[in-house]
Amino acid sequence: MVQELGLGYCFGMVAPYYNLALVIIVILLFLKLFKTPNKKTYIDPWKFLFAALLVYVMEEIITVLHMANLITVSKLIFPVLETVIITLFIYVLLLQKENVKK
Repeated sequence: MVQELGLGYCFGMVAPYYNLALVIIVILLFLKLFKTPNKKTYIDPWKFLFAALLVYVMEEIITVLHMANLITVSKLIFPVLETVIITLFIYVLLLQKENVKK
């Protein structure tokens, strides 16, 4: 007997893998940005945005490992990681606002 799974369920199962693949491309772009010789641009907010991206990668890796039943995760870990990401985003906006005022 074959069980039919909904399209949403199927996307939910493969989305973390696709997210990790796309994030690898973004990380490579960030590394290229940080290696650019033109240091006249204000790059500090991008460093914090990169840190937020790394927290997101950690969250996705934890999700993939949890889905594969390799680790058990507390229900508290994902809201904490998302709070860290949001806090870094807000800090990036404040840094950029200060730079625009100068």
